[in-house]
Amino acid sequence: MTMEAIATDLATRAKASAYTPEQSLLVAVLLSTAGGFLDAFTWLSLGGVFANSQTGNVVFLGMYAALGMWHKAAHHIPPIVAFLAGASVAIRIRAPLVCLVIEVASLATVALLLPLGFPDSLATAAISFGVAMQTTSFRQVERWKYLSVTVTGNLLRALEQVTSTTDPEAARGARNLLAVCLMFLLGAAAGGFMTVHLAASSLVMPIGLLMSALWLGCRHRNRS
Repeated sequence: MTMEAIATDLATRAKASAYTPEQSLLVAVLLSTAGGFLDAFTWLSLGGVFANSQTGNVVFLGMYAALGMWHKAAHHIPPIVAFLAGASVAIRIRAPLVCLVIEVASLATVALLLPLGFPDSLATAAISFGVAMQTTSFRQVERWKYLSVTVTGNLLRALEQVTSTTDPEAARGARNLLAVCLMFLLGAAAGGFMTVHLAASSLVMPIGLLMSALWLGCRHRNRS
């Protein structure tokens, strides 16, 4: 490796270390894995609705309403309303780590109460509320914008980086965004497998992922 290459590598690492843990790739992949898991969990165990993908909920809401299937359409309203409520709270408090604590609490509540007959609509709303707080509070991986609860926008941003001819860090940005997308996919796969075999107990995995991200943020705060 030439001296110029070494200098470039050191400069890149220095820039990466300048970001807070909330903006790190590690936290982004932890949150995205949890995001994919929760969409699979709610779809399989809570009546075919999404916790994260409000686009999907809106599509099903419109489709079922147009077909006069009002009962099925109504299932997709609580997560949409809860998502908007969670996002509104997160915007007001502007405290990412507090938002993660609330999300962990909501998931733990669902995991404990769902086997006892907790209504599916309330469980979905609780998860969507916490997910909205997460995605509203964590919007940046290093210097690139991303969403931890969907892949469409992240894929488009990755493609923009791949085709960029002016940004010297475009390749790094593309790798980060594609890594986030891949982890969302793996989270969905894990969510499908674990939900089928463990039901509500499977929520221990996204809770663990979120607590890991929370620990990274708290450790940074304590050092500062």
